[in-house]
Amino acid sequence: MSKTHVELDENGQDPNRWRTLFVIAIAQLMIVLDGSIVNIAIPNAKADLGITDANQQWVVTAYTLAFGSLLLLGGRIGDFIGRKRAFIIGLIGFAGASALGGIASTQELLFAARALQGVFGALLAPAALSITTVTFTIPKERARAFGVYGAISGGGAAIGLIAGGALTQYFSWRWCLAVNTPIAIVTALLAVVYVKDSKAEGKHSYDIPGVLTATAGLFALVYGFNQAARVGWGDRETISFLVAAVLLLAAFGLIEKKVKSPLLPLRVILERNRGGSYLGSLFVGAGLFAMFLFMSIYMQGVLGYSPLKSGFAFLPFTFGIIIGAGVASQLLPKIGPKPLMIPGLIIGGLAQLGLSRITPDTSYVTHVLPVFLILSFGIALVFIPVQSTALHHIGNQDAGVASAMINTSQQVGGSLGTALLNTVAATGTLNYLAANKDMGERLQPFALTHGFSLAFIAGSLFFFIGAIVLYFTINIGKESLVEIEGAVTH
Repeated sequence: MSKTHVELDENGQDPNRWRTLFVIAIAQLMIVLDGSIVNIAIPNAKADLGITDANQQWVVTAYTLAFGSLLLLGGRIGDFIGRKRAFIIGLIGFAGASALGGIASTQELLFAARALQGVFGALLAPAALSITTVTFTIPKERARAFGVYGAISGGGAAIGLIAGGALTQYFSWRWCLAVNTPIAIVTALLAVVYVKDSKAEGKHSYDIPGVLTATAGLFALVYGFNQAARVGWGDRETISFLVAAVLLLAAFGLIEKKVKSPLLPLRVILERNRGGSYLGSLFVGAGLFAMFLFMSIYMQGVLGYSPLKSGFAFLPFTFGIIIGAGVASQLLPKIGPKPLMIPGLIIGGLAQLGLSRITPDTSYVTHVLPVFLILSFGIALVFIPVQSTALHHIGNQDAGVASAMINTSQQVGGSLGTALLNTVAATGTLNYLAANKDMGERLQPFALTHGFSLAFIAGSLFFFIGAIVLYFTINIGKESLVEIEGAVTH
């Protein structure tokens, strides 16, 4: 394996490791921001490009489909060609795709640019986490690095809403995409200097049948969930895609048992701590993604907030994540992951129940603000430990694909949760409208809020189920932060 020679400090560590973390943090923030920054820009983009109501979902879905379905492949590519190289290629490609979206003159070009962002994001995201994992080998430092990574992963969406609101309101919706271009280019240049390379040992080949079945299966699964949220679970297209997803992913499992160089070695997910972590990520994604969607609609559609004010209303969520990440990174090396993850999920579930009590007359300051702080603090207690347990005792050979599984599980969970909870919210709203026709002009906001309340109750169940799963699967303590097996970091 080709390695970049790096002079080590007196502790045998890369002296540039904190600069490396800074570079990774910028890249991760860009990826997370991109998932939410365009949401507020959609109405302006629709008006500018003539995007129909039926097609508006593709501004978001084109990105999430490409990103979610290609993450496993992106992680494996990074393992094979080198994580630094994959990271830089991902950044340059993301910069180009963002520029293309910023100058898009038609809806088709905008959707294609968003899909390209997802493709390069799927290469970039696993490489970023893998580099973090192999760069930080001292448990206390690794916990701190995961704390930074987790804070960005959890709080970036709220920052994206603010940035999207400001750029749309004061400049143009196009800057919600184009702003990534200079950031990605500068980050790539910094990566050339400060990030050192690592990759899987030995000979390797691509598992083409695995790539095809996994990518097609994840695409069908995410698309099926999106269709369920849009047109319902009984729709023929929804059912067709979900059935295809089950068949393709079952075929993928059989292929991975037999091929020599599997895309996703089953040893990665069958180890109980790693498998439990991926399930935990899935349930967190299921409960959290829909919350941002419903609360954004609630603040703009019910409370009458402007896009920018709505974005700022989410800012306390970021503060809670930062505080929780600081607490988790300090405690993780001392008490291990489980005593943080279980209470974190329970706190998150209780906070979701708190959100279920909102009405059109609810005060943001007295009710929404404290719940946001509690919810985000609890989520941070999960985000940071899950990065370590999901990569516990992973060999250098599999670091990239194991990192990709964290993102994959969150994406699938987010799609599943949004589809399920959107169905709960829509059904609750329709039932309320039918039962309270005499309410007059107050009916619509109360019906909408009632639907959201039911969705938050259902969303809390995802957190509580996640707590149960992690209680029975996580059986490691402080050793979750030890160096990955066989890691070659210099």
